[in-house]
Amino acid sequence: MKNIIFSFLLIYMQSLTFGQKLRARDIGIPFSGTVGAFNSITDVKGVEVGYSTIISGKGKNTIGKGPVRTGVTAILPRGRNNNPVFANWYTLNGNGEMTGTTWVTESGFLETPIMITNTNSVGVVRDAVLKWFVKEHWYKEDWWYTYPVVAETYDGFLNDIYGFQVKESNVYEALNSAKSGKIQEGNVGGGTGMMCLGFKGGTGTASRIVKIGDSTYTVGALVQANFGRKESLKIAGVPVGKELEHTVGSELKLPSQSYRQEGDGSIIVVIATDAPLLPHQLKRIASRVPLGIGNVGGYGMNSSGDIFIAFSTANPTAFQRKDFSTVKVLPNDLIDPLFDATVQAVEESIINAMIAAETMEGVNGNKSYALPHQPVIDILRKYKRIP
Repeated sequence: MKNIIFSFLLIYMQSLTFGQKLRARDIGIPFSGTVGAFNSITDVKGVEVGYSTIISGKGKNTIGKGPVRTGVTAILPRGRNNNPVFANWYTLNGNGEMTGTTWVTESGFLETPIMITNTNSVGVVRDAVLKWFVKEHWYKEDWWYTYPVVAETYDGFLNDIYGFQVKESNVYEALNSAKSGKIQEGNVGGGTGMMCLGFKGGTGTASRIVKIGDSTYTVGALVQANFGRKESLKIAGVPVGKELEHTVGSELKLPSQSYRQEGDGSIIVVIATDAPLLPHQLKRIASRVPLGIGNVGGYGMNSSGDIFIAFSTANPTAFQRKDFSTVKVLPNDLIDPLFDATVQAVEESIINAMIAAETMEGVNGNKSYALPHQPVIDILRKYKRIP
């Protein structure tokens, strides 16, 4: 017992020293599968992630002034290289938005970065992406058209969402700061003001490495988690939410600006892989995302916007305007390990978001509390999931 406590304290002190927040595995939560070097969507070579996090003010909400708890997340499939990727999408429950998906399905390609923000900022983010394309000369042609992919979840419990606080500059910041390697989790980017399964949620990521025949492939997930009831929360198969039923999760001090019931919310999931998959296979990958969400207690409630997109960075010469192209394709009979990897990465991404998230007070004193680490460890030990 002393050794376990000492190890936890050591990891915690290291996280403070190096500015890295704790992740689920850091506190001993067990997961299936083999992770990549960063256990992140950025383990898929070429994928970059950037954030703009907007936090200001406290106390009573004044529309247009705050408090502000929101942001923007940018996922660039091939970094700053404009080279469309095969993609497709899927929805579990459609009370939400992801723009540009009609053309993704029709064409089979994702031609733009994927942006995630709050519900009321989808429009400004979409328009700002188009302006960023012009500024950065993203398209080399004199004449072009495109449909930015922008997704959302609702942060109005903590954020001045009707104050339209996300600006063009925030979109540019997210895009221009995108990088590979380790990325932040919890209260960052579009996930800044989000809540999940009765506690503070936000942005999370994870990856899996699988071997198919003689080839090794990576599957990475990034989530903006803002869904679910506390009583449904499961970690490593353990009913943690029920065990924590009487602990504080979120606190409404003054009437909220919006009607909200326990469990309301949404989740956006982005899946990246370097496995050579065609669009119809990527839809199959995206349709497995709900299994990972279900493992932690998300069931696609009526008010939830559960929308997922998957893309493959393989076949870099697939997108052509005039020439024929030859592509490599994984047989359907060999795809099962990628299904497993998707489910596992989504499950861990959600828990990573919750472990990294910190207690946040927002508009009108509304507060969402972080998932308490030590009680989670004690509960997992009680159920013999960890020693």
